[in-house]
Amino acid sequence: MDTLERQIILNLKSRFFDIIDTENGFFHYEKLLNEMLSAIKALTGAGDITLYVFNEWKQEFFAEASTNPDALLSPAFSNDLKRWANNNRELQSLSTEIKEEQIMIPLVKRGQLLGCMILTGESRCFHSYTEKVIQELSEECGQFLDKAQSLAKIASEEKRYKQLYRVTEKFHSSMDMDMVLGEIIYTLQEMYPTFTYYLLLSQDNNNHGDLPIRDLEYDSENIAAMQAYVTGAVQFEDSLQEMRSILYAPLKGKQGVYGVLQVIAPNTIIFPKNEIEFITLLANTAGSALENAQLYQQSKRLIADLQLINETSHRLNSNLRLTETMNFMADQILHSFDAEEAGFILITSDSADVNIIQGSTEFFQTKEAEVYIQYIRKKIIKEKESLFIGDFSLQFEGTASFYKSIMAVPMTQSGVLKGFALVMHTSPYHFSFETFKLLQSLIHHSTLAFTNSMLREELEKMVVTDHLTKLYSRNYLDDRIHQSMNEDHEGTFMLVDIDDFKLVNDTYGHQVGDEIIIQVADLINRNIRSTDIGARWGGEELALYLPGVSLPAGALIAERLVRKVCQITDPQVTISCGVSYWSRGKKDSYAALFKRADRALYTAKNTGKNKVIIESAADSYI
Repeated sequence: MDTLERQIILNLKSRFFDIIDTENGFFHYEKLLNEMLSAIKALTGAGDITLYVFNEWKQEFFAEASTNPDALLSPAFSNDLKRWANNNRELQSLSTEIKEEQIMIPLVKRGQLLGCMILTGESRCFHSYTEKVIQELSEECGQFLDKAQSLAKIASEEKRYKQLYRVTEKFHSSMDMDMVLGEIIYTLQEMYPTFTYYLLLSQDNNNHGDLPIRDLEYDSENIAAMQAYVTGAVQFEDSLQEMRSILYAPLKGKQGVYGVLQVIAPNTIIFPKNEIEFITLLANTAGSALENAQLYQQSKRLIADLQLINETSHRLNSNLRLTETMNFMADQILHSFDAEEAGFILITSDSADVNIIQGSTEFFQTKEAEVYIQYIRKKIIKEKESLFIGDFSLQFEGTASFYKSIMAVPMTQSGVLKGFALVMHTSPYHFSFETFKLLQSLIHHSTLAFTNSMLREELEKMVVTDHLTKLYSRNYLDDRIHQSMNEDHEGTFMLVDIDDFKLVNDTYGHQVGDEIIIQVADLINRNIRSTDIGARWGGEELALYLPGVSLPAGALIAERLVRKVCQITDPQVTISCGVSYWSRGKKDSYAALFKRADRALYTAKNTGKNKVIIESAADSYI
């Protein structure tokens, strides 16, 4: 190498050093390459220079910088460039190709082909270069390109990790699931704007707006996605035919994998290693954030569930009446579980029949409810377990079912099955398993309150109920009549006496006498409303009060009762009935009401028995 050629190389080195040294922290990769080409052009006298650099995404050489902007628009590859690319860019029997008006110089670093420069100009200029000069030029430019690429990589990595730091900060500043998912997509779009992304999540993915979220289908043909989910390792799906590469990165937390990030890179053969590392780090960070968000949401749900159970238990143990208790429970279930029907069914002691507790939704009083109630009753008696049915119609193939989602929880106290709670919705698979577990806990904590409420009312009824006839006591009747005369606008009262009862006792004995009283009491109970009060007045005398019932209506009831006693009792007996009436606006009292009925009964007993006598406040008539 002569002195002039050596000076050219030294000047080129000095110029390269100045270019690198003047960056001062403000790095521009494209600017570095353009200045490198300008320096080479000035020192070599070339007309134009185009730099081709190996693209890891495309696995090909592309024009990356040129002193002629038009050269960047149509990157034509030489056969040598293609051959070198196919040989993994290793320098194997490379020779500098000098043609008329063009020279192609490989850029190497430690035996690795980084790119290639194509210089154009007058052929006499190129033929004056010795092979040694071209080799020196190749190595110096290769070192410069390697340095520029290293700086570019550092700048890129710095940008990536700043982005990752920002994302991590944002992930940990919120426990909102949609925010976490949206930030993943936003970051990827910012880093790789030409790619397509999907979040394949393994759990319920409703209500996530416009985010590109899909269900991770376990029976799908996307084997790579499932492998990423199951193994927790990044998977690839490369297609030379479609010219695209797909990366599947698992969204991993400490407790499990929550889904898979699918990244589709078009016009790409393979993902570069550093890109894989960044996307994997992002996916892992997102997985941890998703896990934290899910744990936070679960804790919120758990707190809400505990509050619901606590509030319900508190209300149920506040001495509510049974109807009030069940109304409250039904409202809580309908609201908290987004249910359409809530019923509470008692199973009789012999398990042969059921009773619908008042407070259940109206549907359970209809004939259509029977198919659901009886099916659930048999299953619970047999299995002694709660039932969680996603689609009830599948239990009866070929039979339509209006309510499809069903949850049923047995109500057990001290090991004894008392009944069950039944919750339903028309949509199939409407209830989640978490909802089912909450219902189980709620019913478990409430069953004691149900039982106590029923026992309390049974005890109260025993206190105000005659042991023999199961009719109310006289004191209870007195209280209810006083209450009615203060609240209602009218009412009918009647006294009933079994005719010749002493003769029945003398003829059949006192046990049969008691059975006759029970038969008459049962007839009274079966022929009155739930708001009416039947009572044992004393001995063989019974009483009946009908609040809000007019005198003519009361008289008809009394007449029907007299007829039925004569027809049904065994041994046959008859009754006499005295009826009185009161109405608001007329001066009256309970004592006067009783005296009128008593006088009417006395008249009936002394005018032939087996009849009804009515005495109003003004007159009396048969």
